[in-house]
Amino acid sequence: MKIVIVKTAITVFIAFCVFYTTSGQQPDSLAHYLEMATKNNPLVLQKYYEYKAALQKIPQAGSLPDPELSMGVFLSPMEIISGKQAADIRLMQIFPWFGVLKNAKDEMSLMANARYESLRETRLQVWFDVQQTWYELFKTSQYIRIAEKNMQILKSIEKLALTKFSSGMGASASQPGMNDVIGVQIEMGDLENNIALLKSRFQTITARFNSYLNRPANAAVSLPDSILAETSIFSFLQISDSMLTGNPMAGMYHYEQQSLAARKKMVSRMGLPMVGIGLNYSVIQKSNMSASEMNGNDMVMPMVTVTLPVYRKKYKAMQNEAGMMQAAASQGYEAAVNALQSEYYEAVQFYHDAKRRVDLYANQKRLASQSFDIMTKNFSASGIGLTDLLRYQQLLLDYENRQFEAIADYNTSVAWLKKLMADAPIQEFKAIE
Repeated sequence: MKIVIVKTAITVFIAFCVFYTTSGQQPDSLAHYLEMATKNNPLVLQKYYEYKAALQKIPQAGSLPDPELSMGVFLSPMEIISGKQAADIRLMQIFPWFGVLKNAKDEMSLMANARYESLRETRLQVWFDVQQTWYELFKTSQYIRIAEKNMQILKSIEKLALTKFSSGMGASASQPGMNDVIGVQIEMGDLENNIALLKSRFQTITARFNSYLNRPANAAVSLPDSILAETSIFSFLQISDSMLTGNPMAGMYHYEQQSLAARKKMVSRMGLPMVGIGLNYSVIQKSNMSASEMNGNDMVMPMVTVTLPVYRKKYKAMQNEAGMMQAAASQGYEAAVNALQSEYYEAVQFYHDAKRRVDLYANQKRLASQSFDIMTKNFSASGIGLTDLLRYQQLLLDYENRQFEAIADYNTSVAWLKKLMADAPIQEFKAIE
């Protein structure tokens, strides 16, 4: 396979962008962070330079061995019939057996394709890690925001409880009223501790997110106030088919098998003789003792050499090695397919679970919010118990948290399925250099 196919594929991938377009994106949007990861992530850069290095092996494998030039000078010219031989110059070019260079070039071209697939796999994984971590950051930021909002609500409820307690509702009610105040204060203490834990967790996730972008751990990450669920509609049969035909891990093992097949052919031909064609040029000086008509005439002698590959064990071992490596690549392909199918079922389950929770918690949050508003309005007027109010307040908070979790998890599942489909544009890798 010619390397021009690989270059053409890169051009097509650059032009065909079906997922996060970089045009018109916000400075600190998720798409912007994905572009930063493509250009700056060390793992992506490592695979990129490994791929570029693999391309450099193609002209090496397809080139003839260097010609051999040998020169010898007689310190004292040697008398021969036609004069005195002063020097001897020999030039020889070895030619491998027919097909050896072509197979060697095919092997390196296919191996470069495998490196390219490894690059794609690494970049897709980094993209998914960036998205997954970004959604984790979003969820944590929402947990903090909602917890702080809940703290303000608890403070308001505490004031209402204190007002009831001090308004002279009767001696019998004093002790329960004080218990209500203490109960709210306990809730506030627990919530304050939870906020501190969430902020610490936010810093940890931020450091992990920045590591994907290869920037300082404490660099600020821009997050939106809210997100919407992805509107992508999947054909799960299409996903199942695409992940086997377009997934880079499967492609990498496929190219490795083809590369090793080319290597096996090359090794079989390396066991055949190599032919060398050369020229021998002898510098002849005139000799006073020679009466030959060729006295002093330089001599030119065409030469042919043939290698004798009589040590067959090494060639047989090389063929066996290539065959075993090809079998290993075949098993690697099967393992990759099995892992993809298992991951596919996990991703689909995660997708459906998140989708159900998005619908469920949107409705639950609406109902809980209505109930909480009604109970808050009636609290001071009708004497509704503080315990009931706190329960609905906590329920509302819980549903808000769950709704944010569901949307973030749903979008993460969409990103996961797109990763399995390799549904993302290849950024222009020239920008890395």
